Amino acid sequence: MLTSLALIFLLGLLLAGIFKRLRLPGLLGMLLTGIILGPYAFDLLDSSILSISADLRELALIIILTRAGLALDIEDLKKVGRPAVLMCFVPACFEIIGMVILAPGLLGISVLDAAIMGAVVGAVSPAVIVPKMLYLMENQYGTNKSIPQLIMAGASVDDVFVIVMFAAFTGLAQGEKISPVSFVQIPVSIVTGLLIGIAVGIGLAFMFKRLHIRDSMKVIIILSISFLFVATESLLKGTVPFSGLLAVMSLGAALQKNRTEVAKRLSNKFSKLWVGSEILLFVLVGATVDLKYAISAGVSTIIVIFGVLAFRMLGVFVCLIKTKLVWKERLFCMIAYMPKATVQAAIGSIPLSMGLSCGNIVLTVAVLAILITAPLGAFGIDVLHKRLLTKEK
Repeated sequence: MLTSLALIFLLGLLLAGIFKRLRLPGLLGMLLTGIILGPYAFDLLDSSILSISADLRELALIIILTRAGLALDIEDLKKVGRPAVLMCFVPACFEIIGMVILAPGLLGISVLDAAIMGAVVGAVSPAVIVPKMLYLMENQYGTNKSIPQLIMAGASVDDVFVIVMFAAFTGLAQGEKISPVSFVQIPVSIVTGLLIGIAVGIGLAFMFKRLHIRDSMKVIIILSISFLFVATESLLKGTVPFSGLLAVMSLGAALQKNRTEVAKRLSNKFSKLWVGSEILLFVLVGATVDLKYAISAGVSTIIVIFGVLAFRMLGVFVCLIKTKLVWKERLFCMIAYMPKATVQAAIGSIPLSMGLSCGNIVLTVAVLAILITAPLGAFGIDVLHKRLLTKEK
């Protein structure tokens, strides 16, 4: 395992640095590192690290969402209002609808299989989007209209909605009936995640005010509680709907609201943790990419991916109707809401493991969606934010 970790960090840093020199997103180099080292190419990663790959990716996601919460000003989010709520589910709905319209004709699959595929592809990647939005907030691009906050908040909830839809569609494919209760789980998991995260965040703010604790110890406490949130989500699955990742982010936001100076210091600590976590996350995502499926995909598969992206961008545009954003800012939001990686890596192979007839094609589309949208969206954000967003003076 130690050799594998050394290869992940050293080669990940090297290729990320090369891609940045070429004015391309560093994460593209990290994804490429994972593909090279992974089991579908040179197979240089130890099986022990691959067996806990999902847990390590979740750990990295917890770190970046905690950092996001610590930097998220609730007052800024209140200014956004309605569009922030709509961004949580409307673009994903448009993308699933787009898949149902396009995939049966182009890929020769059933409408239900297309819905499953749409649910897999429909989630954006907080791991790609959140660090980019934090950078924009730190450098005050678009913050006068709370654009980074809007995108960051929507991306954090979007996954909850899509995963519930995925569970409903795969249940149908296995002969189960869709229960209205399954859709009630979406708002309930969001509300419980928010309330518990905020309550714990307020409690920590009170504790940090009363007790003198070093910032490094505070980081350990927050991380431990965040791990418990995610573990609780798995423990309560099927009984009480609860979004652990949303609780993680709302904990940070509540702490930022009640202990702003402490939150700023802790955010810097988490920024340092993210340096290593980012490499681990995207290299391990790259290691899940099966090149055989990507190479075997025809042109029609790529057309479908770009087609549903157009539907997603239309969904984002609909969310921003009657806002104060000018056309350039709306275009930026549409581009920034494209990247996919973590959810597709996590659930892309599930239909295949279930024995569903659409398993292979769903996995192929999930792999291609990562390879196309993660670098394309990240590149679009990096290149266009100075042209499309206003920098506060």
